[in-house]
Amino acid sequence: MTIKKKKRRKKRAPKQYELPETQEEKAKVQYRDDFQTTVGKKLEDFGSKLEGKGRMIMYGIGALIVLAVIAGLFYMSQRRADNRAQAALGEAIKTSSARITDAPQPPDAIEKVFKTKKERAEAAITELQNVSTTYGGQYAEKAAYLIAINRLDIDRAAGIKELEGIATGSTKEASMAKFALAQTRVDDGKLDEAAKLYSELLQADDPVISKVTINTALAKIYEKQGKKKEAVAIYFEIAKAASEAKDAQDKPIPLTQSETEAKAKLEELDPEKAKEIKEPEPADPGLPSGVLN
Repeated sequence: MTIKKKKRRKKRAPKQYELPETQEEKAKVQYRDDFQTTVGKKLEDFGSKLEGKGRMIMYGIGALIVLAVIAGLFYMSQRRADNRAQAALGEAIKTSSARITDAPQPPDAIEKVFKTKKERAEAAITELQNVSTTYGGQYAEKAAYLIAINRLDIDRAAGIKELEGIATGSTKEASMAKFALAQTRVDDGKLDEAAKLYSELLQADDPVISKVTINTALAKIYEKQGKKKEAVAIYFEIAKAASEAKDAQDKPIPLTQSETEAKAKLEELDPEKAKEIKEPEPADPGLPSGVLN
């Protein structure tokens, strides 16, 4: 008995994956970048596994794969871009805070140094403008604020004008610009304007700059204006709150620089008022670990 061999049927790719055969069809194929290629390859691999099981299944699950791949690639790309932006911004900040010195540097020195504040500010602004142009978005906002700060060392009037423009916004950079602007008002002897700016910052629900820092700056203005009572009231509140602060283990929290300064100012301006604040009791060290009563 002769067994007839069945002719093997060539599997044909699903229509959506058929390659162009004619020159005209080839001309219609568009260039696909790496992103498109990756997504397409994922779909083709998955499509071959589902061949013959229904297009609806493939389309449904395929759509999920597309979303997953897109999300993954976007996240990786965004993270790389953020890392580059943060590194560039960090370098610009490092430049803006570099040492000022006339001393000659060794040939192999890697530390950035500048001869004048103006020279340093110009270098920092160039780097910050590059960050703004290259990365935009939140990095452009941060760069704009830092550019204005550095501009003060080149053209003070122009720097103040830039800070005034930024301070009208509602971003974190706007709050920092308002604080810097208040400091320039103090330097210019415009104490009422400075006090108004500090008071506005204190009204923020989620201040970027600590309220202790802002209140300390405001108290200093009151001192300059001869408003001793108002200054003492602020210093007292800061020192009292700091003396009562406890951590999760109910131990006193060390005073910050601003709190220490407020306490010293209170003792200087009104020693009797300062006595109302109880010194925090030293924490009980307890028994060493492993020792029983």
